[in-house]
Amino acid sequence: MDTPSPTPVVRSESGSSDSEPRPVSGRYAWSVFALAFGLMLTDFIDRQIIVATFPLLKSEWGLSDTQLGALVSAVAVTVAIGALPFALVADRWSRTKCIALMGTVWSLAAMACAVAGSYTQMLAARAAIGLGEAGYGPAGGALTAGLFPQRRRATMVGALQAAGPLGVVLGVSLGGLMVPSLGWRLTLAVFAAPGLILALLFLRVREGRAPGAAPAAAPGESPARERGAVAELFRSRTAVAAYLGGATQLVVLSTLYTWLPSYLTRTHGYTSARAGAVTAVAVIASAAGTVVLGYAADRAAAVRARRKLTLPAGLALLALTLLTSAFAWVPAGPLQLGLIVAGAFTVAAAVGPVPAVVMDVVDPKVRATALGMVTLIQNLFGLAVGPLLTGWLSDALGIADALALMPLFCAVAAAALWTASRSYERELRVEGGSDAPLPAAL
Repeated sequence: MDTPSPTPVVRSESGSSDSEPRPVSGRYAWSVFALAFGLMLTDFIDRQIIVATFPLLKSEWGLSDTQLGALVSAVAVTVAIGALPFALVADRWSRTKCIALMGTVWSLAAMACAVAGSYTQMLAARAAIGLGEAGYGPAGGALTAGLFPQRRRATMVGALQAAGPLGVVLGVSLGGLMVPSLGWRLTLAVFAAPGLILALLFLRVREGRAPGAAPAAAPGESPARERGAVAELFRSRTAVAAYLGGATQLVVLSTLYTWLPSYLTRTHGYTSARAGAVTAVAVIASAAGTVVLGYAADRAAAVRARRKLTLPAGLALLALTLLTSAFAWVPAGPLQLGLIVAGAFTVAAAVGPVPAVVMDVVDPKVRATALGMVTLIQNLFGLAVGPLLTGWLSDALGIADALALMPLFCAVAAAALWTASRSYERELRVEGGSDAPLPAAL
């Protein structure tokens, strides 16, 4: 789609379009957001639908829980490996073209999963999905951040990230319904095509910025050398602590997404469809938490900036209490399921604020690179750890004990987020990249 920008495109003397992103209308910003949301939705369907096939893969290939968990963790590992390099490319080349390319790669890899002839081939195809996803998150997040004003950034980034849980819902619930009748191969193949179509549509998107926002360096200008850009990402104490807090919170969230269906089928005797439906409710709750609690963090920060981090820190401790109680002490029944759903809602509290805070304290020229670092750390030390560690604990202790232990990571997340809040107000940048800090009370 073409940009309905109120500012005409400026052309250089050579006749080429000026590469500086221009102010865009709110309507266009929302249309690009909708496209980015849809692509991330298909991303997480492709990523998570494998969970619905666990019982058949375990039976057909004789896999352990550790091997099953590795099929999920492999995606997170390759996302982590590719996130920063692809983010650097996005900041210097074109965020929209990176999104189109990455979406095409992971959609083709998802199709390869459907025709895998062995566990090794499946693991390699799953890793390729992660390689494609690695460039999408940073580029998509930076593109979205530039289209909306700073005061709404945590809300919009959280809303974009909510496509992840919703994709998980569709992957788990639809997968649970389709696998018994279609088999795991056809089920995996069905969802590859929509991602490919949406990825190609991004070739028609033009980058822009929110009206009134100061221009940042456009992709292709190479405003900072790679070494300096990476150093900038670790210069901020706030960013470093936020990286850790966001990652450890995702250890718990990824555990729920991956192993709750297996827990319900093994310990409660649920069918795959019913387990998928219950898990879908928990995932929807986490998606709601991503948006609602991201908005709450923005509102809290309007009174005192550091509350953008202290609020999710407190909610991490609440999630620890809810989930530990559910899996360790409360017997099976409605109360247990209610605690799991409430825990899923609160454990998502940091999903929106963490990347928003990181973008608030780094140079605007390296925002996509900063999101690449967020993606790297959250995937390598969060999303990759949860499924694999839980699978290992399940093989050793049983799945119920494994799920009772994993919420302890919420305590680490709370400590890291509180630490980040102590320096956030001092390091906070005003829109446009000024080094002058904002006042503590906004």
